[in-house]
Amino acid sequence: MNASRASATAFIVNSGSSSIKWELIDVESERNLRSGIVERIGESGSAPDHETAMQQILAELDVEHPAVIGHRVVHGGSVFTAATLVTSEVEAAIEKLSALAPLHNPANLAGIRAARAAFPGVPNVAVFDTAFHQTLAPEAYTYAIDVEVAREHGVRRYGFHGTSYQYVSRVAGELLGRDDAKLIVFHLGNGASVAAIDGGRSVETSMGMTPLEGLVMGTRSGDLDAGALFHLGRAGLNLPELDAMLNRRSGLLGLSGSGDMRDVQQGAADGDTAAQLALDVYHHRLRHYLGAYLAQLGGADAIVFTAGVGENSPATRSAAVAGMTGLGISLDESLNAVGSKVARVVSSGDSRIAVLVVPTNEELEIARQAVAVITA
Repeated sequence: MNASRASATAFIVNSGSSSIKWELIDVESERNLRSGIVERIGESGSAPDHETAMQQILAELDVEHPAVIGHRVVHGGSVFTAATLVTSEVEAAIEKLSALAPLHNPANLAGIRAARAAFPGVPNVAVFDTAFHQTLAPEAYTYAIDVEVAREHGVRRYGFHGTSYQYVSRVAGELLGRDDAKLIVFHLGNGASVAAIDGGRSVETSMGMTPLEGLVMGTRSGDLDAGALFHLGRAGLNLPELDAMLNRRSGLLGLSGSGDMRDVQQGAADGDTAAQLALDVYHHRLRHYLGAYLAQLGGADAIVFTAGVGENSPATRSAAVAGMTGLGISLDESLNAVGSKVARVVSSGDSRIAVLVVPTNEELEIARQAVAVITA
C-alpha cells in the first residue's frame, strides 16, 4: 500500500486511561479528515469500557482501507525504543509490559487488537511514549537501589508522554524561532508530567519506571515516600489494594472526590475545603518541579503548557508561575485568560523566560512516525 498517495489515510488511535481519541488523517497534506473522542471511560457503571468504546468508534469510522493504523502505546520498557510495526510478538511484548503501566497498556492493546481485527492486512504501528526519553543520561534515569536487582527487573526511569513532548517541543522551537531552546514542558491532563528539554532532547522528566511518579494527577498520587507503602502493608493492605489505590483512587480524586480538574476548581470556588486543598497540593507540586528543572537546565528559554488542563486552565498556569518575577517569569494575565486553539505566548513583554501555551497534537505525531515506519 503506497502511503504517499494523496488519497492515503492514517487512522490514529490514542486509547488512554480515561478517554479514547481518534483521527483520520490525510497522509500527504496531514489534514484532519475526521476525528472523535469518547471521554470519562469507566467512571461509572453506565460508562463504556475501552473495548466497547473502541467498537463504537470503528463502527462510525466509515473508511475501507487506511494506509496505516497508528497507536499510542504508553510503555515500551527497554524493549521498544522507536515506533514499531505490530506483530503478534509485539502484541505479546506490550501485554507483558502492562505490569509497568496498568492503566494504559491494556487500553492501548485493546485498541490495537480491535483495529487489527477490523482491518485485516492493514499495517498497524505502535508509537511508544517512552521512546522520546531514551536520551536521558544514566544519572537521570538510574534509581539508587541495588544495581543487580534494578538490572534484573528493569527498574529505571523511562518517562512518558513522549509523543506529546516531541510534537510540542518542535512547535515551541518554531514559535521561539530557534531549534536549540531550553524548554520546561508541562503536559497536564488526567495523566500529568513535566520534562526538561534541551535542543529537542529530553534530559529530565517526572514520570519514572511507571506513569505513577511525579506530579499530582487525576487519579494517581505522583511522588510518595516508598516507606508509606511498607507502613500500609503492615497495616493490612495487600499489593493489589495498594496498586488500585495509588493508580485509581489517589491524586485529585483521592483528595477531593473528583479526578476532573473542572470539578475540583468549581468545588474550590464553591468553598469546598477538600477541593481547595487538592488544588493547593497540585500547584505546589508543579512549582517544585519547575524550580528543579530550572536548576537542571541552568535556566530556560520558555515554560510550555500543553494537554487538557495545561491548554485550557488559565488558573493552573497562573498558579504554577505566581510570584516568580525574581526568576524572570511573568505572565500577562490578559493574554493568559484568552482561550485559543493555536500556539501562543502568554508571558509579559518583560519576562526573561517566555511562557507558552502549545496545543498538543499527539495524533499527528503518531501519524508521522507510523508513516515513517511503513515507508522506510
